[in-house]
Amino acid sequence: MSVAAPPRARTAVLVGNPNVGKSSLFNALTGLRVRVANYAGVTVDALEGDVALAAGPVRLVDLPGTYSLVPGAADEAIVERVLLGHGAPPPDVVLVVLEATNLRRNLFLLGEALDLGRPTVVALNMVDEARRAGLDVPTRRLAELTGVEVVETVATTGEGLDALKAALDRARPPADRAWRFAEADLEARLAATPGPNAWERLAGLRQADPAVRPAEVSARYAWINEALGAAPSGSARARTDRIDAALLHPLLGPLFFLGIMAVVFQAVFAGARPLMEAIEAAKGWLQELAGAHLPAVLGELGASLVRDGVLGGVGAVLVFLPQILVLFLFLGLLEDTGYMARAAFLVDRPLRALGLSGRSFIPLLSSFACAIPGVLATRTIPGRSERLLAVFLAPLMTCSARLPVYALLIAAFVPATTVLGPLGLQGLLLLGLYLAGMTAAALLALVISRRRTGRGKELPLVVELPPYRRPGLRAVLLKLRVRGGDFVKRAGTTIFVVTLALWALSTFPRVEPPADLGAEEAAAHRRRESWAGQLGRGLEPVLHPLGYDWKIGVGLIASFAAREVFVGTMGVVYSVGEDLEGEEQERRLRERLQAAVHEDGPRRGQKVFTLPVVASLLVFYVFALQCGATVAVVRREAGSWRFALGQLALFGALAYVGALVTYQGLTALGV
Repeated sequence: MSVAAPPRARTAVLVGNPNVGKSSLFNALTGLRVRVANYAGVTVDALEGDVALAAGPVRLVDLPGTYSLVPGAADEAIVERVLLGHGAPPPDVVLVVLEATNLRRNLFLLGEALDLGRPTVVALNMVDEARRAGLDVPTRRLAELTGVEVVETVATTGEGLDALKAALDRARPPADRAWRFAEADLEARLAATPGPNAWERLAGLRQADPAVRPAEVSARYAWINEALGAAPSGSARARTDRIDAALLHPLLGPLFFLGIMAVVFQAVFAGARPLMEAIEAAKGWLQELAGAHLPAVLGELGASLVRDGVLGGVGAVLVFLPQILVLFLFLGLLEDTGYMARAAFLVDRPLRALGLSGRSFIPLLSSFACAIPGVLATRTIPGRSERLLAVFLAPLMTCSARLPVYALLIAAFVPATTVLGPLGLQGLLLLGLYLAGMTAAALLALVISRRRTGRGKELPLVVELPPYRRPGLRAVLLKLRVRGGDFVKRAGTTIFVVTLALWALSTFPRVEPPADLGAEEAAAHRRRESWAGQLGRGLEPVLHPLGYDWKIGVGLIASFAAREVFVGTMGVVYSVGEDLEGEEQERRLRERLQAAVHEDGPRRGQKVFTLPVVASLLVFYVFALQCGATVAVVRREAGSWRFALGQLALFGALAYVGALVTYQGLTALGV
């Protein structure tokens, strides 16, 4: 007896121009039931979530924002492929999001989407802004012209969401192609071209005759003018223009941006400290509990695995989650207010001197979260030369994985003193590290662009400056959930596995120390004779000029899986969690690092983490591409292992030389 396969879940895709509130509408429809997934048939990470409808749940996928389905960049090609069903079944419903205050621009994409012949629903978003601007929103006329349902929505308040869900349940294809060629012969040729829908017939006609596309564009805009008539198409921007007069000023604009970033990095330390202390206290309590009760159940070795390997390693990384959330909270607020588009405009001119443009700003900015989405975001850059340069530079942006390393070293060895008003030395140093990565990227871009030939014609930057808007709390919380969840997932998977492996390397083989050694000396002897100690000592000739000991060497190797693993590695090799109780648990790792001394060699008994060593480590992590996943993604996007491995080797050499110069220079100065 055969069992019927379960029916395929219905799928709806969100399509729209950038800055139309598409993501806000996605968040409002799905709530926080969102996941990051690789959409079938395309190599891009997309947000997807489930929407409960009367006829059953629908899987909603948020596609990249685009102005047209005719691919001008890789992200636009992705949207076209998904809508046509190349590599996966086509979506059951297409939800096109329009900005009610800017319909004249938005309707071009709507006309193209309707040509696909798929069941379609139109969401006229931000109708509240249109009302405040005194604009007439032609909802009924658009429904009559397109033959599909048009629903007025305000994603940030939830207005129209119930009506939109009902429309998705009864979505229908458009009755007919809304626009017509002005030339009768083109209409006849289109009718004679084979294809399942108007869009694919048009694609065949364009391929046979490149002159068709200009005529098609003219015909589409003629339809848009007919649809809108003499209705005003722009929103009231008086307030936005007044703000932009200051924020886009050639002098005040960059100063404001730097000031905002300085406040953000100061908040990373000051705002996150209470939550960090709470997490540290909880971790210490759990370790104390494990140390007291687990030996009787698991034995000393099993208790050490849980206390030092699991809680000590993973917990030492999770403690930095509040700082990462604070960073993305500020970045999310800046993005949702519309300021990030202004930042792209401000940096376009200086980036062009480096062989880049304002198009590279968003991919490079995304790399501050993680180099992987930053590299993927370069698909929005139409020129291959600029795209590869942005891919090459993305890992130099200070990603969130570096933040736990920076935070650990800065908090342990840099005093929390104020320097300039409310700005502290710790926050300014963190800002300096971010600027160091950006400066290194700029210098490399300058060198590469000066040596590069055949750059081709540079395209001007076309960027839309959306009106300033109040950020939606729901959207910001979703971004925090996705980014924070990704960090916790890595802490519970990759970092968990790595810390367990490090615990095993640091624990075995079980070498009995000489009987005359004290407890601390005996523990140090066991670590030195372990596999991790042997590996680290093998690297000491290379690390000695940098001032590092074998334990730091183990941390550098382990952090290639993920940079933040360095923190967990230090927690394991320094046996964090032993012999400490109460409030001292909150500062156990920092205190162990501050007290660490070289165990042998010419530096025996000297402090390991001196100021030159700490500065050297910070410089090393500014440059080093300590991320195997990024190397794999770069290879895929560049289409070359030679490119990816060359990037890895160059950044590794820069990291070593930079760390060497820093350590030897500061040591020579007697610091």
